[in-house]
Amino acid sequence: MQVPAHWSAAASVGHAADTATANANPLAQWWQRFNDPLLSSLVMQALQANTSIRTAQAALQQSRALRDVQAAGLLPTVKASGSAQRGRTGDFAASNSFKAGFDASWEPDIFGGKRSALNASEADAQAAETTLADVQVSMVAEVALAYIQLRGQQAQLQIARNNLASQQETLQITDWRAQAGLITSLEVEQARTAAEQTGAQLPALEATIAKTRHALAVLTGQPPAALEMLLAPSRPVPQAAPDPTLRIPAQTLRQRADVRTAEHRISAALARVSAADAARYPGFAIGGSLGLNAITLAGLSNGATVASALLASISVPLFDGGAARSQVRSQEAALELARINYQSVVLTALKDVEDALVALRGDADRLNHLQGAASAAGNADLLAQNRYSSGLIDFQTVLQTQRTLLGAQDSVASTQADISADQVRLYKALGGGWE
Repeated sequence: MQVPAHWSAAASVGHAADTATANANPLAQWWQRFNDPLLSSLVMQALQANTSIRTAQAALQQSRALRDVQAAGLLPTVKASGSAQRGRTGDFAASNSFKAGFDASWEPDIFGGKRSALNASEADAQAAETTLADVQVSMVAEVALAYIQLRGQQAQLQIARNNLASQQETLQITDWRAQAGLITSLEVEQARTAAEQTGAQLPALEATIAKTRHALAVLTGQPPAALEMLLAPSRPVPQAAPDPTLRIPAQTLRQRADVRTAEHRISAALARVSAADAARYPGFAIGGSLGLNAITLAGLSNGATVASALLASISVPLFDGGAARSQVRSQEAALELARINYQSVVLTALKDVEDALVALRGDADRLNHLQGAASAAGNADLLAQNRYSSGLIDFQTVLQTQRTLLGAQDSVASTQADISADQVRLYKALGGGWE
């Protein structure tokens, strides 16, 4: 497939594509770039205990065992056997017969069918290994995203609490002014409405935070409530260190575990085509046996009869109704499916990086404007409260400035979390630090 020479959005977000100095794996343990020890600890717990990762590890062990089974099929088979028999015929006395010996067999791989089957199993084992890496990359990113989401939600909760405290102070001032006859009860009820609406946001935010904590606990292989005390204290949204150096698209694709998996699937499918084709040709087998026969058990070691045999055979498929050719066509179709899947994975990988770069650029620009808006909204709120206390403006202006301030601060907090999440998605799209 043709891969673009450069990322279209790289320059706009301050990245450099320095292919001469880029390391083979510059993003190993990228989560440490956020400089948050708790995040690093949660990631390590997930890598060790997450059930999806353990499932992929078991699948890898199974694939390696199946590969070893195929490898054993290339070697001769030797068996030891022993038997004891007692029988009689008609009026003759009963007689004993004891046998011991070895049997050996071997099927020479003349046309490479077994070797191709072994290559397919080897490619499957490599695909299982890169699949495990892909699961690890995805799980680390999921833990980081959930952690960032939690910190963003806690920041929003704190903003809501601060605004509620400010609105309650305004409600108290309004109540005093109403008691003094300076305003009507209408302003008092408006102030109470605003405070109650802000207060109603707190339970919803607290419930959302609890659910995110539960998700993080399950991701790390623990019961939902296991991290409640650890994650209860609020912390700032972690921000990553300066942007990483971007490799050119081709290097990124080689680093991604899912692309490697798709490559191994093609190798396995190609080997199975060769194995199916080899099944159409004659098969050869060589076998032999060497044994001892005696009428007593002790006779096996003294005076036993030696029996030996050697056998060579050949089997030639003459007519199978076209089954062998159909099997070849089936494996060729599977190979084409693997190729198409590879193209799909590559295109998705390119899209992931471009989307992450565009999102990071957009959210960074958006944050600059929102921070300016939040600063202006804070000044406007302070001025409105002072002018209202002096009786220079009506209470409706105060309500409007408070709503604007709450919305601006909430947007700043959520956008800061979005930027960190964009960085996580970019690290994942670049290969996720997998070696």
